[in-house]
Amino acid sequence: MHASQSRGRTVAHADEAPGEVVRVMSDETTLSAQPSATQPPATQPPAIAPRGPRVRHVATDRPWVWLTAGWRDMQATRPVALTYGGALTLAGWVLVLLFFEAGTPWAILPATAGFFLVAPLLAAGFYETSRRREAGGSPTLADALGGLRRNGAQLAFMGVVLLLIHLVWVRVAGLLFAVFFGLNFSPSLANLPMALLRHEDFLAFLVIGTGFGFALAAATFAVSAVSIPMIIDQPEITALEAITVSIGAVLENWRPMTLWAGLIVLFTGLALVPFFLGLVIVLPLIGHATWHAYRDIVIR
Repeated sequence: MHASQSRGRTVAHADEAPGEVVRVMSDETTLSAQPSATQPPATQPPAIAPRGPRVRHVATDRPWVWLTAGWRDMQATRPVALTYGGALTLAGWVLVLLFFEAGTPWAILPATAGFFLVAPLLAAGFYETSRRREAGGSPTLADALGGLRRNGAQLAFMGVVLLLIHLVWVRVAGLLFAVFFGLNFSPSLANLPMALLRHEDFLAFLVIGTGFGFALAAATFAVSAVSIPMIIDQPEITALEAITVSIGAVLENWRPMTLWAGLIVLFTGLALVPFFLGLVIVLPLIGHATWHAYRDIVIR
C-alpha cells in the first residue's frame, strides 16, 4: 500500500488491500470509491423543498380566463352571489345618504374611489364561495359570510392595512378639495357634476388627485392582489407572508396583473354609473375571478 500527495489531495492507489476505503480528499469533498465494513456508504443529503407559497409566471391574457372561471362560479352560486353583492350595493347607498345628511356631499367622490381600496377585503365571501365550490361543495350564504371569520386574525390585520390606506386617501382628497374648491363649496347631488366641471380649478384638481389616487391604488393592488384569497385558503399563512407573496406575484406577472387591474377599474367604474346598481353583478364576478387569479399564480 502506498499513496501519493499532490496539492492537498491524498490518493490511495489501486493496489490497496480489498475492503479498505479509497478516498479522494480535497478542501470541499470526500468521496468513497468502495465502502468498508466499518463505514457506511456516503449518501447524498436529501433535497430541501422550497417552503411556503411560490409564484408562477403566467401569460398576459390570463385575466380573461379568470373572468370566465369567475362567471361560471357566479352562475353556479347565483343566489349567494347576488345576495352578497346586493348587500354591498345597499351599503353603498346608505353611505351616500349619510354623506348628504352630514352636509358633506363632496366626500362621495373620494369615498367612491376609496371603495376600490377596501373592496378586496369585502370580497372575502366570494373567495370562500369559490374555495368551497372548488372543493366540491355547494356553498350557502352562511358559508360565504364565514369567509370573513376564516383565519380571522390575519384578515383583521389586512383590514387594518387597507383601512389605513383608505384613511390616508380620504384625508388627502379632503385636503385637495379644500385647496382647490374652498370650504363653502357644497352643491346638491344633482348639480355636483356640472359644478365641478365648470369650476376653473377642476382640471388641476383632477390631475393632482388622480396622481395621488393612482399611487395609493397601485400600492393597494400590490399588497392585496392575491393576499386575501391566500389567507382564506391557507390558515397557516400570516398576513405579512401573504402580502410579500402578493407583491412578488404582481412584480413577476406585471403584464397580466396590469391588465387585470385595468379590467377591475373598468368594470367597477361602469357598474357605479347607474347609481351603483351594476355592482350587484360586477362585485361577485370580480371576487370569484380574483380567487381564480390566486389559484393560477400562487403555487401552494
